[in-house]
This record gives sequence, C-alpha cells and structure tokens, in this order.
Amino acid sequence: MSLNDRAKVVADDLTARAGELGVSCHFVSGATVIDAGIDARGSLSAGVMVARTCLADLGHVSIGAGHIDGAEQIAVPQVVVRIDQPVAACMASQYAGWQISIDKYFAMGSGPMRAAYGKEDLYNDIGLREEPNCAVGVLETSELPGADVIGYLSDRCRVDPHTLTLIAARTASITGGVQVTARSVETALHKLHELKFDLTRIVAGFGHAPLPPVAGDDIRAIGRTNDAVLYGAQVVLHVTGDDESLQNVGACLPSSTSKDYGRPFAAIFSGYDHDFYKIDPMLFSPAAVCFHNVETGRTFAFGRVNHEVLRASFFDG
Repeated sequence: MSLNDRAKVVADDLTARAGELGVSCHFVSGATVIDAGIDARGSLSAGVMVARTCLADLGHVSIGAGHIDGAEQIAVPQVVVRIDQPVAACMASQYAGWQISIDKYFAMGSGPMRAAYGKEDLYNDIGLREEPNCAVGVLETSELPGADVIGYLSDRCRVDPHTLTLIAARTASITGGVQVTARSVETALHKLHELKFDLTRIVAGFGHAPLPPVAGDDIRAIGRTNDAVLYGAQVVLHVTGDDESLQNVGACLPSSTSKDYGRPFAAIFSGYDHDFYKIDPMLFSPAAVCFHNVETGRTFAFGRVNHEVLRASFFDG
C-alpha cells in the first residue's frame, strides 16, 4: 500500500467521525478539505489522527502524562510517537518540506502528498517518490484552501481533484499543537540528514515532547511548539553500524549545539525580524537524543531537556 493510500484510510476515518472529533468537512473543486483547527475547534484526538496522517500511519501516536520541573502543579501532556519505518514515515511523509505559496495564500505542506509531488531534493537521497491514485496532505495554515490551491496541488501531485484530501489546521489550535509536537523523531532524522548521516542505519524511533498550551495567535503558537521540540523533546533511535560515527554525529545533534540555543523561540524569531532563514539551521533539533546500537549493544546519549525555557515559553505570557 502506498504512503498516500495509507494516509487516506486515516483521513477517511477522520471524516466519518467529524462531529465526534470537532472537525468539519467541505468539498472544494471536488477535493475533500477537512477543517481540523481553523474555523473548527478540533480536539486532542483529531490532533493524534492528523499526526498519524502526516506519518502515513506508519507510526503510533498517543498522548500521555508529563511535567515540567518547577511547574509541578501543572500537568503537561506529552505527545508520544513510536515509528518502525522512520525514513518513510518521517522524511518521505511527515516532514513539512513543501512551502505552498499561491498569491496571498501560504501553508506549510506535509504528509505523503509530498511524495507524489516529489520535487524536494530530499527525495533524490531517500527515494520513495510515488505516482499514487490519490493524494493526502496536511496544511499548517491560517485559512482553508480555495479552488486555486486545490488546482495547484492536484496538478503538482498529478491526481484528479476528486482524489485529493487536505487537512488544514492553524498552529494556534488544539489539533495543530498536537500534530506539530508529534515531530520529535522527524526533527532528529532531518538534522541527521543535514549532518550527512546515513538514514538507512535508523531502524526504529521513539520520541516524546511536551504539548504546549494553545497560544493566542499563530506567531506565539509557532514559538511554543518549536520550544516543545527544541527544549523538551527526547528521542531514542535504534541504529546499526559502527559506534564511532554515532559518537561523532551525536556531538553535533541536539539543539544545544546551535549558537541560537538558550532563549524561547519567539524571542529568537523576533530578533531575526521574523525571518526563519536567518535562524541557525542547526537549532532545529530535539533537546536530547539517545542512540541504541542494535548491533553492538552500546548506548550514546546527547543533550538535555531545558525546563527553564519550557516554563518561560509555556507559562510566562
């Protein structure tokens, strides 16, 4: 079953349970558009299903209990993911690598529709391009897509609009918060790819990150969800191969290795005049990563959770 076919099973279930999950469904130029957090309220359960859609349902996503040191009186949910096909699930599908800009409309596109489009350089390295019968994507955006967006995406994915399914949610929503925070393992793999690590050595991944409170606007929500991963995500990767390379790459892997590390993301973003491309790309990493070498039996751990920044980001305004 293709990545897009797998994701469509989850998206169809989300549609069938729309009322229960706090989402609404629309048809735009024949395409199915699911509002999971723009005008619709969304829900924690919808967020889990959207995260599963992003992963082409190649991972398990759940929400568990957690806390932040110094704020023990506040229960902080943890978004937990476990993945047994990490390259396909995280890199070919979940990674938000498609910037969709059409006139005044903007969205970050993720999900397996990216594999149908296949124009990102990433696919030259990992393969996994698709020519599917349907396309499924998730849009991190502040507005629902119109007919022009449907036409653009169906053309780029080479599918009929009637076989295109899009799920849209803003970052400042319950659903959006969950699906972004579910990117702990994906963020680790993306950083490793940037560091030229052989991703085929990664055979399984596990991660969790604290779910931030929904912010009052998307800019603050982007700050909090980034902080959840950069300062709060802990990832375990089961890998093969030699130990020396794990020690070498691990020393460069956690977010704390970046020159921009140490302040809430909103402050960093503001300091660069809200220009993502001025931020040190090495910042975009989990707070802590652990390698378990399944061939040698050795474990290597790098980084740590920064509870101070998490408290400031989540609860100080």
